[in-house]
Amino acid sequence: MPWFIETGTIDRNQMLVLVRRAADEACRHIAKSPERVLLLPPDITRAHSGAGWITEEFYRIFTAMGAKCHLIPTLGQHVPHTPEQNRWMFGCVPEERIHAHDWRNGVKQIGSVPAAFVKEISNGKADWEIPVVLNQMLLEGDWDLVINVGHIVPHEVLGFANHNKNYFIGLGGKAMICASHMMAACCGIENNLGCLVTPLRRCYNRAELEYLGTLPDFYFEVVMAYDSAGVLQHTGVYVGDDAETYMEAARASRKQNVTIVPPLKKVVAVMQGDEFYSTWVANKAIYRTRKAMADGGELLIIAPGLKRFGEQPDVDALIRKYGYSGTENVMRLWKTEPVLQDLTHGTAHLIHGSSEGRFRITYAPGGISKAEMESVCFGYADLAECLKRYDPSKMRNGFNTMPDGEEVYYISTPSAGLWTTAEKLNRS
Repeated sequence: MPWFIETGTIDRNQMLVLVRRAADEACRHIAKSPERVLLLPPDITRAHSGAGWITEEFYRIFTAMGAKCHLIPTLGQHVPHTPEQNRWMFGCVPEERIHAHDWRNGVKQIGSVPAAFVKEISNGKADWEIPVVLNQMLLEGDWDLVINVGHIVPHEVLGFANHNKNYFIGLGGKAMICASHMMAACCGIENNLGCLVTPLRRCYNRAELEYLGTLPDFYFEVVMAYDSAGVLQHTGVYVGDDAETYMEAARASRKQNVTIVPPLKKVVAVMQGDEFYSTWVANKAIYRTRKAMADGGELLIIAPGLKRFGEQPDVDALIRKYGYSGTENVMRLWKTEPVLQDLTHGTAHLIHGSSEGRFRITYAPGGISKAEMESVCFGYADLAECLKRYDPSKMRNGFNTMPDGEEVYYISTPSAGLWTTAEKLNRS
């Protein structure tokens, strides 16, 4: 059971009180006077959740107690933060105490989820083992306390983000991330979105019990929702060291972060320029709206920070070569193309990012040309023109009627929720 749950509108001062309460509970449940503390927040693409300043407060508390605190942003295969980004997100935490996760060379395999188990729970859609390959600093740091901070929100691979995703994707190695993403893709992105326990989550739960059962850790998980003025607010804090802590938070997120809509003909979504630099992460706008899009509709993604496709050069090259060309084509190529077989997390990403020809996807990017965007099977729109027509300072979340009569559905922070028709939500 969770150590404690707090619900209702929670402002920053109240959140800091809850961080202190969680620290006290950790000292009572896990380590009375921890000497070595590891903080595991999400990366900058989840900065809007407040995870950065929440993590900073944990750092202050345990440093004041005399502990040596270290921090690893759970990057997965995302680009490591710059020192400037670390300062912006984590405040007073010294740069030398913040460590970049190296998903290729800084990891160690400690076991695997057997292929037979993967096949059974995926109903035969995937039949390979998932290697359990994790960050060496996590495994070899002799920690007295490990604190996972994160935002529970609908997610395309795991149904909902955070909890042990922090370990098995955020601090996972290449072999684990690749096998995991391809399994999730084979199970179907629209089957995963909004599902409390997906087949991949069941694999991770098994791996956590088998390989991380003695880790002195706990989870500090937040849920957020829009208030009546359209402002994203914290609405819940869920703290504990078990799977039920995740389940309680995920149930709340499913109620608060899933918006039921009729099929939408035109959606305008904004991916913030200080968080989203690649389609690898900006495509969350596609994932979170695809179950709401009407056949023949258009999704316009305004992404002023966009300057590349992949987070890593090899995945960027893969996206440029094959594009978001649909499941049937990608799966056909996967059988024969070595690079798609090697970078299967990228292969899965190509599947997730395609509308399968059902609706149009148009990007208004800050740093990618029209030719580049069209080469990966997306449409292109001019950023300045889109910002003028769909001015974020004037648009409101939900339906908007433009001066010329065009009706659009506007979403200011797609990564904070899931939009779907009732029919498609019920399927998952």
